[in-house]
Amino acid sequence: MKENQKVIRSSFWANLFKPPTDKTDLQEILQAIPLFAQLSKRDFSMLFNIIHNRSYVAHEYIFHQGDPGIGLYVIREGEVRIERKLDSAETISLAKFKSGDFFGELALVDDEKRSASAIAESEVKLAVIFKPDLDEFISHFPKRGVKILQGISHVVAVRLRQLNEENIKLQSSIKKHSESKYGT
Repeated sequence: MKENQKVIRSSFWANLFKPPTDKTDLQEILQAIPLFAQLSKRDFSMLFNIIHNRSYVAHEYIFHQGDPGIGLYVIREGEVRIERKLDSAETISLAKFKSGDFFGELALVDDEKRSASAIAESEVKLAVIFKPDLDEFISHFPKRGVKILQGISHVVAVRLRQLNEENIKLQSSIKKHSESKYGT
């Protein structure tokens, strides 16, 4: 290869899913995530068989809004931005995640399309659990699978409660604004 020749990374060819190479750091990250908090060391050794690694370059899409939801992503390194495009073509940033965070967990329980896009803010290394792999894991190890599904349920319940609180605050704010502007 010539010294001044530019290397072009192809997300189609270069970013193939690979099994994890360093299980210790990944296990620490996974143990801190509510989805996997109930799993034992033995459970993790079995779970590692269905975890894949993927790397993304800065500004590369991990998935697009409207794509099929196919898996859960755990950030091993880097930062990921979640954004949603509105009907008006306006884009809003919903969240920024960093090492140790996770996203896409709803794809493990439903077959819906992605409600937002995920974009690598920097070079990112992710651990991925695909829904078909988890479904097979659950059918082979139902007790371990139930622990994971309980973890997912816990995360969804916490997020739903947070959304309910935010909705109540928003409704209260709208009501106060309306009353002050138009009277009661």
